[in-house]
Amino acid sequence: MHIILYSKPGCHLCEGLQEKLEQVVETQDFAQLQLEIRDITTRDDWFQAYQYEIPVLFIADTRENQTKIIPRPSPRVSWQQLAQLLQKYI
Repeated sequence: MHIILYSKPGCHLCEGLQEKLEQVVETQDFAQLQLEIRDITTRDDWFQAYQYEIPVLFIADTRENQTKIIPRPSPRVSWQQLAQLLQKYI
């Protein structure tokens, strides 16, 4: 499984969420997760879909070829709280 974060350069909300996600995936409980950052400025379809919504977070199960959107956490959430949120979607 992996986490997909749609982001763009200069987005402070995106950068903060990315830092917390990196902390989460470094923990033993989430070692099976991989973090993928997708810059919406690199593809027009991503930009059109997410330009007003970033950061957008998905969890993808590659075995079942399914993707689920995860509600955007508060910018004030700690990485531990983010880990608890992700646990609900794994």
